[in-house]
Amino acid sequence: MDILIKNAPALLPEGLSGGPADICISGERILSVGSVPKDFIPEQVIDASGMLAVPGLVNAHTHAYMTLFRNCADDLAFNDWLFGRILPLEDLLTAEDCYWGTLLGCMEMLSTGTASFLDMYIFCGSAARAVSDCGMRAVLSRGLTDSAGEDPAGGKRRLTDALDEMREWGNVPGLSFMLAPHAPYTCSERYQREIAELSHDTGVPVNLHLAESDAETATILEKHGCTPTELFDRTGLLSDTTVAAHCVKLSDGDIDILARRGVSVATNPVSNLKLANGVARIPELLGRGVNVALGTDGAASNNTLNMFRELAFLGLLRKGLDADPTAVTAAQCLSAATAGGAAALGLDSGAIAPGKLADITLIDLDRINLFPRNNLLSSLVYSANGSEVSTVIVSGKILYDHGEFTTIDRERVLYEVNAVCRRIGTINE
Repeated sequence: MDILIKNAPALLPEGLSGGPADICISGERILSVGSVPKDFIPEQVIDASGMLAVPGLVNAHTHAYMTLFRNCADDLAFNDWLFGRILPLEDLLTAEDCYWGTLLGCMEMLSTGTASFLDMYIFCGSAARAVSDCGMRAVLSRGLTDSAGEDPAGGKRRLTDALDEMREWGNVPGLSFMLAPHAPYTCSERYQREIAELSHDTGVPVNLHLAESDAETATILEKHGCTPTELFDRTGLLSDTTVAAHCVKLSDGDIDILARRGVSVATNPVSNLKLANGVARIPELLGRGVNVALGTDGAASNNTLNMFRELAFLGLLRKGLDADPTAVTAAQCLSAATAGGAAALGLDSGAIAPGKLADITLIDLDRINLFPRNNLLSSLVYSANGSEVSTVIVSGKILYDHGEFTTIDRERVLYEVNAVCRRIGTINE
């Protein structure tokens, strides 16, 4: 469908447009920004007066199925949260459960302006089916573990499942894939090398957790005599197609490695705070030229998939810790949530520009919390909360419009999610 978005200022690669900028969408891509081509005849016109057009946000690290665990594993230390609460709950889930949990996550992301996301999950096919059904854009990765070498057969099976899923879903529009060695403490060195070699041979990128906690650092140091970053570098997992989530516990040498290898870092400020794991060294990473993207992590540790909350925390945390109000700017935050995320995920989106994929979010500027319109960049980072999202377009298709989902049966999803949570015993009624 050809769509014309009229009368909205836009967040462009060079900054905010000087005034309203007409955006022409042809098919799944942006045709033009500014004046409307004479031969362009839109099938739908959106009068976006009072709106701001921004690139659809990119959630660079999440576990969408974990929306099933929202608010049921709180105020726990990281190891107690993961091994004592979350993993036992995951053992109770079916693939169908994860399908509904992922759809719920997609609903939350769409309603708060996110157009695409990088997902790590436990059941092949569930996330792919959910994303395909709702029309979002996603990079999918089945979590790969061999229980640190104690379950080689399980590691082989998970890797086989992941490759089978890529073959089955690889040609579905909007879907792409990564290999996902879960973490340095859940994957043996042999398994890491196997995945790294497979990534190199096939060209499939890598998605992993890295340097998330003190416990992880201590475990890897004791077992391997190095930092988690040094271990992953040694086994070949770090490259310019690797997305490393968290990266909270980095030494100066670790940052050097990430910069040298061209790794993208997906920072998750709220989740890291919630689990008391710390705050990533974003100014140092940016200073070394590392591509920084922004993610929410799963709702089990966040407890939302709302990228606007992440934007605020990303902008504020280092200011306070470093006693430097310029540590991370609003512009750097927005870049992490848009262009930085798209670059990390290998997507041709993240910007409102001709030729880019038409992933666009419209923000209602008439909300009281955004008045007066003194600085729209600051408004997005420091004043917005996600409720201002009016419309979300992905690949030129309107998926969310004034509170309504065009491809998702809201009531059905809520019903099915409640049924799952009653069965696994997490819901409080």
